[in-house]
Amino acid sequence: MLYLLPLSAIARPFVLVLSQDDLIDAPPSTTEDDSSSEWDEFGDSNTKPEDLDPGSWRPIFEPTAADPAAASEYENEEEEALFYSGITNMVSSVSSGEPRLMEEAASEIEASASGGYPHAQSALGFLYNLGMTREWNRAKAFMYHYFAAKGGNMQSKMALAYTYSRQDVSVCVCVCVCVCVFTRELTSLIPIDKMYDKAVKLYAELAEVAVNSFLISKDSPVIEPVRIHNGAEENKEALRKSRGEEDEDFQILEYQAQKGNAGAMYKIGIFYYFGLRGVRRDHAKALSWFLKAVEKGEPRSMELLGEIYARGAGVERNYTKAFEWLKLASRQQLYSAYNGMGYLYVKGYGVEKKNYTKIDFMVSSCSIGFQAKEYFEKAADNDEAGGHYNLGVMYLKGIGVKRDVKLACKYFILAANAGQPKAFYQLAKMFHTGVGLKKNLPMATALYKLVAERGPWSSLSRWALEAYLKGDVGKAFFLYSRMAELGYEVAQSNAAWILDKYGERSMCMGQSGFCSDAERHLLAHSLWWQASEQGNEHAALLIGDAYYYGRGIEKDYDRAAEAYMHAKSQSNAQAMFNLGYMHEHGQGLPFDLHLAKRYYDQALEIDPAAKLPVTLALGSLWVRKNYANSFLVDVIDSLPEVYPKVEAWVENVIMEEGNATILTLFVCLLTVLYLRERQRRHAVAGEAALPQQPNDLVAPVVAN
Repeated sequence: MLYLLPLSAIARPFVLVLSQDDLIDAPPSTTEDDSSSEWDEFGDSNTKPEDLDPGSWRPIFEPTAADPAAASEYENEEEEALFYSGITNMVSSVSSGEPRLMEEAASEIEASASGGYPHAQSALGFLYNLGMTREWNRAKAFMYHYFAAKGGNMQSKMALAYTYSRQDVSVCVCVCVCVCVFTRELTSLIPIDKMYDKAVKLYAELAEVAVNSFLISKDSPVIEPVRIHNGAEENKEALRKSRGEEDEDFQILEYQAQKGNAGAMYKIGIFYYFGLRGVRRDHAKALSWFLKAVEKGEPRSMELLGEIYARGAGVERNYTKAFEWLKLASRQQLYSAYNGMGYLYVKGYGVEKKNYTKIDFMVSSCSIGFQAKEYFEKAADNDEAGGHYNLGVMYLKGIGVKRDVKLACKYFILAANAGQPKAFYQLAKMFHTGVGLKKNLPMATALYKLVAERGPWSSLSRWALEAYLKGDVGKAFFLYSRMAELGYEVAQSNAAWILDKYGERSMCMGQSGFCSDAERHLLAHSLWWQASEQGNEHAALLIGDAYYYGRGIEKDYDRAAEAYMHAKSQSNAQAMFNLGYMHEHGQGLPFDLHLAKRYYDQALEIDPAAKLPVTLALGSLWVRKNYANSFLVDVIDSLPEVYPKVEAWVENVIMEEGNATILTLFVCLLTVLYLRERQRRHAVAGEAALPQQPNDLVAPVVAN
């Protein structure tokens, strides 16, 4: 039995269990996938984030990351200029709380979109999806994302893939009519069984782009979006670790690096290179710190310098220098560097050119594949996940070895168990194509999505967190809302929590001006619902509470029970308790005291902290069962109505400053009197228990 435990990007991790029945032999003939270049399976380092995510908002949030050539082109293109001006004004509007500026920004984006600029069409789709300065219209949002995706916008492809994966028929049916007006590509409604096909194809394309952004030697650190809340409260511990250069730990580390500590220099370089723990990504600073660390003899920096030169990140790309640095790192027993060396050898970057003809292709591939295989085996022999992944690619494609799909699959599973995201991508392809594993589109979609969410567009999460930590709640909500549209569960729950927590301070803007309380409730409800669909049990619980109490929506016990059932399936103790209560009172569920007791018991098994409420609930069940139709049952049923009144009385009367002081003195007086009385009783009891002294004894009478 083979187990795959991916590091999930959703609320709760999942476990994929593969049996030998899931492994199938490769077909004797080459598949359509094999017709592509053999080397392309290793990805491509010859790209930059701005190339992989065209239309990114990076030039606004990380101006130094913008390519100078792209900047000059931006100034000369009217539609592009309008687009970036519009995005800049949108960000300023949500930060300052000026609806008028948002309307101007939306007009600029609409003007750019009408000129056919795809990235402006993507932003306009976002506005319609959020109902910001435009009517809330998901069909129009889908339509604009459709055309933006056709124009190459990757974030719109993420939005479309997420919509298809949800099988949101209502959106797709409505949009088909709109799209048919402009194109002949969609001439009929999309059947449900075809929606997964569309989702998996889009996620496959996005995952491939994400893989091309990963490191070539060591595994890229998994930078998951930070959940800014823990249940209903702010996640203070996670936020403390994400304060970037203002964090005390970072400042101590930087001080140590400035004093010549090589290990600290390397860690500071890592923070700047990847943008970890809230630090603004800066490749130039990363390069500087890595070079200083190497001078102090830090070998790990050598490997990262190889990555930097291979990527051209903050420095001119130089594959020869990249290979040299990786080779130096490998001599220091950094076995992951062998992956980078093998990659460069396979690609012909810095070692020999990849200009093979059809005649000498087989001979060249065998010799190059043999040398690369040696490097990959050295990495794999030392438990490097990248080595297992690269060997899997070689056996999958038959590069320098005899093609063996089953062996390739096992290598991919080993790499995936170690958290190698590229391995998730290859397993997704196997589930997608049915090569090596039985075809399974839902599983392929889930794994593709897992990888795609680590693509360069995930930078939105860093910018949102940075804004939140600086107190710019409006900008944080705006950016999390954009990520939520792309299908990020963490962003969906963060945006919903900001709406519930901060209300008007969230700077939520509707069709005209700021959102009303009702509009915020509806938007938060929609975001929580999407998060619950992706496994967020807290979100499902909040949805149930909203329907049960009628918060922002009409009270509906049936839908509340459905939401609690969803949370209960994820072992949520509160949801189990709520389901027991609904069975006890016949609200949205059949009146059934036996099922009520079962749910109460399950809640206690899951969470021992629920002992007191469960004990009280079981007492209520006992009374209801043994004294049905009595005044005791009426008293118990009246408690939900009485409790808020008692709570309000305590808050408004007792907790007033003067009353609270008098009550405190009265309680103290009663306590003193009680203790004095207790002391007196103990004294009396002690006297009664004292034995009689010898001189108090009466002499026995002797009979004559």
